[in-house]
Amino acid sequence: MKTYMFKRLMIMIPTLIGSSLLIFFLFALTPGDYVDTNPKLSPERKIELKALYGLDKPIIERYFVWAGNVLRGDLGYSLQYQQPVTTILGQYIWSSFLIAITSTTLTWIIAISIGVFSASRQYSWFDSLVTIGVFAAMALPAFFVGLLAIKIFAVDLKILPPGGILTTGSNATGLDYVIEVMKHMILPVTVLTMLSVGSLTRYFRTNILEVIRQDFIRTARAKGLKEKVITYKHALRNALLPAITLLGFELPALFGGAIITEKIFNWPGVGQVYMQALSLRDYPLLMGFTMFIALLTVVSNLLADLLYGVVDPRVRLK
Repeated sequence: MKTYMFKRLMIMIPTLIGSSLLIFFLFALTPGDYVDTNPKLSPERKIELKALYGLDKPIIERYFVWAGNVLRGDLGYSLQYQQPVTTILGQYIWSSFLIAITSTTLTWIIAISIGVFSASRQYSWFDSLVTIGVFAAMALPAFFVGLLAIKIFAVDLKILPPGGILTTGSNATGLDYVIEVMKHMILPVTVLTMLSVGSLTRYFRTNILEVIRQDFIRTARAKGLKEKVITYKHALRNALLPAITLLGFELPALFGGAIITEKIFNWPGVGQVYMQALSLRDYPLLMGFTMFIALLTVVSNLLADLLYGVVDPRVRLK
């Protein structure tokens, strides 16, 4: 296990270096930046700011300065907020992580339950409804579902708040604060879960159908094992193995998908900040957040690899 972990960590290094090169040059070579596009600045002030933030240096030198700072945990300085990028991400990332991890957990629980139940009753009316629902969920855009949910549950029925993390002017503390945050989480988490659960349910259903046709399942039935034991103990465990690969992309993808959801529901997460930085071309903030997503993707894939050995004892991490 230690040898495997060491090898995987060694592979992460060139991966992150390649990601940093791509991220930096993609933004650095984009025409215009926060200083160039700011109409309030005079030409002389623009020259001063470019020299102050090192934007007048050669691009290769700028990359090595930026990469060296990243290695020390410094993701740069936001020109828009006039604060370090790490400080800004620290203020907003936990709000995004809260709805991302909640949505991921619910998505996997629902997808596994429905996928297994649907596969065990192939061609039944339930299976047909699941297939229709899956394709409908995959086809609907996030902004449409979000706005529709706000209209129905916040405007028409008035049973849920339309957005934000707290009610305007709220001074709730302790348990009241937790309940209020959870109430505001319902709509964005529901939308994110509904948009993610369709493809994952289809994936689990397909995997289960492939596994239950294999020889060891027929052998288990011949031995007289109950169908529930065969499905949930033997078939599901083997079907989880290829699905674990998706886990490495789920959490980073949710941070990306939550950008639209956070904007619709006015959720004070990093998605809101990213959209503002994109419109104002605050490249240090954009590069810092994108590098964080790259690191999160690499770490998530490492965790997915380690889970292979937990789900399937035949897998040996050497």
